[in-house]
Amino acid sequence: MAGIPSVKETATPGLRVPSNGKTIYHRSLNRSRTTELSQASFAYLVLEMVTYAQRRVKGIQELEARLNVQGYPIGVKLLDLLLYREPARTQLRPLSIISLLHLIKQGVWQHLFGRQADRLEKSNNPDTPDEYMIIDNEPLVNQYISVPREMSQLNCAAFVAGVVEGVCDGADFGARVTAHTVAEGDMWPGKTVFLVKFRQEVVDREAFLGKT
Repeated sequence: MAGIPSVKETATPGLRVPSNGKTIYHRSLNRSRTTELSQASFAYLVLEMVTYAQRRVKGIQELEARLNVQGYPIGVKLLDLLLYREPARTQLRPLSIISLLHLIKQGVWQHLFGRQADRLEKSNNPDTPDEYMIIDNEPLVNQYISVPREMSQLNCAAFVAGVVEGVCDGADFGARVTAHTVAEGDMWPGKTVFLVKFRQEVVDREAFLGKT
């Protein structure tokens, strides 16, 4: 009828809600359990993320710190997602440092990169009983990044270190996680060690639980 505005004309800008009233938040978290992102898409996202961070920093340490911050909230949410998708009988949060690190080495790496991390080690130094190392011989986030010679010390796996740190904090195992390049010749030129340094209160709690 004349004079009656159409739906398109009266629609207000903003969030569009489907006619059935359901949004992405109504979907089951298990719906995308077996869905995989193509490596090309993943590489593009990582490249854009690094480029975005690089334009807003002045040095390598600042860039790695920013990448770490970008990965942190993903780790906090990822822990809950992985536990939610576990069967009810095995839906248990890690209660020890070792169980947490095994969850990261296996579950987190498998979810993010389609494989487990290569090794998990504990520091042999008696002065650093709070340090553990997750080793990835070929981090996927570094495979598509071309680092200039003047930035050869940059390791973009600092983003993954942020994810790991978020998982640790989300599980109430406060830690500081950093990524370090430990190249092994031509075989593993991008080998990276993720150094997990737990807070003293976490180590003390672990020792107390071990005694009881």
